[in-house]
Amino acid sequence: MTTGLRAHFATCQRWFRREDGTATIEFVLMIPILMTVFMACFEAGLMTLRQTMLERALDIAMRDLRLGHLGLAPTHDDLKDAICANSSILTECDNTLLVSLDRVSQDDWVLPAVEVVCRDRASDIEPVTTLDTAPGARSVIMLVRVCLRADAIFPSTGIAANIDQDGEGGYRLVAASAFMNEP
Repeated sequence: MTTGLRAHFATCQRWFRREDGTATIEFVLMIPILMTVFMACFEAGLMTLRQTMLERALDIAMRDLRLGHLGLAPTHDDLKDAICANSSILTECDNTLLVSLDRVSQDDWVLPAVEVVCRDRASDIEPVTTLDTAPGARSVIMLVRVCLRADAIFPSTGIAANIDQDGEGGYRLVAASAFMNEP
């Protein structure tokens, strides 16, 4: 019985001394780390691209609003349609974008204290957004804030895992702009 154990131990020693397959071990240890870094970089780039496109779309829509291309009294849907029309990369823009338009007091320059409202796609409740366009008001500064929910492509990577998400895993993209109602 001892000779059988020694023979088995000798076979195991020969097997452990072999050096073929060592590259596979390095590959198996390193590829998950490299793939996680790659996916996190891709996710960060996509988030930046979406944020930039939202800012650009809001700027173009605000220019159209200031020039009067959206009519005298634009509605929430008019502004939302103008923003979504200029942002081709933002998926489900019509369903997840909310626009808030508030006056800024010129007496004390206090910005609205309420945080920008985003829609939680997991619930059926639609938040109320204020749209105070004041078509007759002149020389009034208006603060426009938009919020969009976007899905992460790799939700388990470090970047997407640390972001506040709604019930369906979407993260918030927020953009703001201001304009003055001119006479």
